[in-house]
Amino acid sequence: MTAVNEQVVARPEATKATRWVILIWLSMAMAGNYYFYDAIGPLQKLLQDQLHFSQQQYGYIVSAYSLAPIFFVLIGGIIIDRIGTRKALLLFGVICLLGSMLMAFLPTVPSMVAGRLVFGVGAESIIVAITTAIAKWFKGKELSFALGVNLMFARGGTWLAQNSPTWASSAYSNWQKPLLIGVGFTALCAIAPLFYWVMESRAEKRGELGKAGEQDKIVFADVKAFSASYWYLVALCVVFYSAIFPFDQFGINYFQDAKHETLQHAGFVLSILTMFTMVGTPIVGLFSDKMGRRATIMIFGTLLITPAFALMAYSNTSLVVPMGMLGIAFTLVPAIIWPSVAYIVPERTLGTALGLMTMIQNIGMWAVPLMLGFANDRMHASATNPHGYMGMMRILITLGLAGIVFAILLRKRETGPHGHGLETITAGK
Repeated sequence: MTAVNEQVVARPEATKATRWVILIWLSMAMAGNYYFYDAIGPLQKLLQDQLHFSQQQYGYIVSAYSLAPIFFVLIGGIIIDRIGTRKALLLFGVICLLGSMLMAFLPTVPSMVAGRLVFGVGAESIIVAITTAIAKWFKGKELSFALGVNLMFARGGTWLAQNSPTWASSAYSNWQKPLLIGVGFTALCAIAPLFYWVMESRAEKRGELGKAGEQDKIVFADVKAFSASYWYLVALCVVFYSAIFPFDQFGINYFQDAKHETLQHAGFVLSILTMFTMVGTPIVGLFSDKMGRRATIMIFGTLLITPAFALMAYSNTSLVVPMGMLGIAFTLVPAIIWPSVAYIVPERTLGTALGLMTMIQNIGMWAVPLMLGFANDRMHASATNPHGYMGMMRILITLGLAGIVFAILLRKRETGPHGHGLETITAGK
């Protein structure tokens, strides 16, 4: 799942209670969105056993989601600008729900790929719309905290999905039941916008709410203004997210087959990463604002990825250790990487920079699941052949090594004469 720009120009004057009721509803929609995104991870073995999907076919389903942001960054901002935030919220929420239903009710590879793609179109779009809506109500007030609460709900949705084999264990006798639970969560994406529509309409009648600013849109003519630091940051973003998010979708099956974990414990172990991000991301953000050293922090984060995957692949160390390392890495890097864009590109090109980075990031997140599924099938990875997962793990280790290289190149550039202040700028300066 990806980051977006939250800049708006309006300052709402509604009561604090109204703002927070709206925040809770929008955050519930975000949690439902994230839940369904991660709901497929615990289902991989059931899809293989009951629907006879191959690992590569599972990779097709996983990667289909990432086609949506590639397309969305070109037209999504235009849609929100044209129809307004509340209509966009409802439209995208309904699209999310339709995509989830398509996956839950049509058990074929093409229909699930299509459903995942449709869900991705709605999910990535509604993230932007939710962020815009929160900014409209909280600009000039508790915006940073409100966005932090929204992210906490989102990660909570991921945590619930990863642990669903425990709290909804009876559903995992059949591939469809967990997806139906996911459809129930995704319904929040359509229900919450209805409440938002009513509350915003009332606020507009009272003159309490202004208009949102324009959304980020790619202007390719702006690309020539980007420095080497930006491209190092983009490359780091691609390899980092392409290692973490695809592993989230393949990890539970890997833990079951190669590490002989139960489905319930495999889901819990994977959720350790999510728990770290829920707590640590805002702390790291505050630290970087106070101390700077952003490129250095990202080096520390990338240094953890390769040994974490290597420990999983080549040792019998408790999975808590490498997953904790990945959790720290996923706390350190995302907390820094997206805000860093604003420091290294001209302000007038920020929308293009963020949109382009999101698009390229998702090209990687589309390609890597296909590679992992192909590698697992090629090496006949299974519970009876756990060594077959080594191809997948080597791909992830290689991505981690590439991340180290790009992080070091970024820091070298930023500590030289062409730096933009990633290492030195602190809050208030």
